[in-house]
Amino acid sequence: MRRNTAKIFFVVCVLLQGTNPIKASQALQTKFEKGTEIFHSEKSNLNSSAPVMSHWLVKATQTGKELVKIAKVNLKEDNIKSSKRLLAGRLSNLDAPPNLSLPQKPYEVRNQELYPLKITDLNQLIEANSPTLEIYRRQIEQQKFNLKKSISAWYPTIDLSATPQHLEAENYNDESSDTTSEQWKTTLSIEINWSLIDPARAPEIAAAKDTYEKAKTAYLIQLRDLQLEAISAYLLLQKSDEGVRIGKESVKASQVSLKDAKARFEAGLGTRLEVLEAETQLARDNRLLTKNLGDQSINRSSLSKILNLPPQITPVASTPPQIIGVWSASLEESIVSAYKLREELENIRLEISINNSNANAALASAQPKLSIFNTFSNSYTDGKLASIDNDGSSTTNTVGLKATWRIFDGNNARNGYYYNKEIAKVSMAKFADQRNTIRQEVEKDFIQLRTANQDIASSTREVIAARESLRLARLRFQAGVTTQREVVNNQRDLTQAEVGYSEAITAYNTSMARLNRRTGIDHIQACNSPKLISNKDREADPETLPIEPFPVIKACPNLPIR
Repeated sequence: MRRNTAKIFFVVCVLLQGTNPIKASQALQTKFEKGTEIFHSEKSNLNSSAPVMSHWLVKATQTGKELVKIAKVNLKEDNIKSSKRLLAGRLSNLDAPPNLSLPQKPYEVRNQELYPLKITDLNQLIEANSPTLEIYRRQIEQQKFNLKKSISAWYPTIDLSATPQHLEAENYNDESSDTTSEQWKTTLSIEINWSLIDPARAPEIAAAKDTYEKAKTAYLIQLRDLQLEAISAYLLLQKSDEGVRIGKESVKASQVSLKDAKARFEAGLGTRLEVLEAETQLARDNRLLTKNLGDQSINRSSLSKILNLPPQITPVASTPPQIIGVWSASLEESIVSAYKLREELENIRLEISINNSNANAALASAQPKLSIFNTFSNSYTDGKLASIDNDGSSTTNTVGLKATWRIFDGNNARNGYYYNKEIAKVSMAKFADQRNTIRQEVEKDFIQLRTANQDIASSTREVIAARESLRLARLRFQAGVTTQREVVNNQRDLTQAEVGYSEAITAYNTSMARLNRRTGIDHIQACNSPKLISNKDREADPETLPIEPFPVIKACPNLPIR
């Protein structure tokens, strides 16, 4: 009997090699690479006319029994880590607090240290500390195990069952002697089931693979978005730091003007109106400084939240605002690069592939299925039944094939197929919309970058001219030629010009960061931006201020503006 069972099993497996789209001997043994758990793949094919359509292409290796390799094009595998990155070096004490920690004492949340950060530290801190990225990493792990669960459908199932029983009874008869029964019975059975032909198995595995791949691309999308958010927050912090510096210098200059106005008034050379004007300007500059200090605290808190730093650490920008580089690519090159990089488009392709696989799985419910089963059971009894010894054992072995085919289901399978196909068509329309959005975003950032570049040139000249005007106004005021009003107006113009210059630098760098996020272009040329002289000229000797008659100033000299 056992030999016959083995022969039947072998013949069915041999026949299965030619009927199944994927050989049973391969059993879809998918290899997960250690550490990264990333599949190897080939370019997806989204032709909806294929009978079993998926983003994945499964290929057997030369031996036919080695691991199946699965891969995907345009995936930056190095960016996906199965566990969060550990901080090292000077950032080692910036590890995020435990997820379930909750401070109980005021001193635990009190800011105790100002920690200077460089813009190059942000990416490492994001990958190591961000709880949002940890969520996406866990989702990747979830989909990995879901894929393994789907692949297990290729393997047979083995069920073991045991049923121990005890019987105890007494029978009383009027016409015959009474009988008693006391018996132990144990039944042990093993059942093996193997689905040989299951049309839903391949599309379900393909959908699980695409879902796993989609989780990885979602991680990359979130990683790049968080990096852009952190860089933008850092640039705003630099801007608020510069605003605090400008506010302090303005207050100092207003204090000097007020001191001069009071001295002239006490000497009988000035009027009370001049003193009031100087006091008004000082109050205005104090209000500006207070606002900038508040913005600085808010921006520090925002950056700390994005980086998930310890509550006792307050991040500060270690460098002042400066141009980070020049965008060397043209608009057309940037748009094409964005199309190639953006995982949003790849995610939509995966959605199309998943829906195509779901359509095939729905259609498979009305297709024939074939499985083989083998049930082996052994029963052992010990004791008496009706006062008669009934010791013994029995063994049975059953082998068979089970075929099922749903002939009619009210078009349930076909309607499920068309339902998922329509969802795939919706994803195709989303692809076109996302493609247009990507182009519009790149064009907007490119135009804003060009505008900011021109604003830097204009605001640089404005700052230099405003400083010279303030210098001349002070000389005229000290000579008694003009009034305090002219000094106040020129001082206000200088403050606004410096604020405008700081805003132009921030807008330029933000546009650079956004273009880098949207296109993936990293080869940004270095820029030696023009250095404005320090605000010490507010109190410096007027003759030492270098002024060119008609300077031509660019954001980055010696480099063309494209």
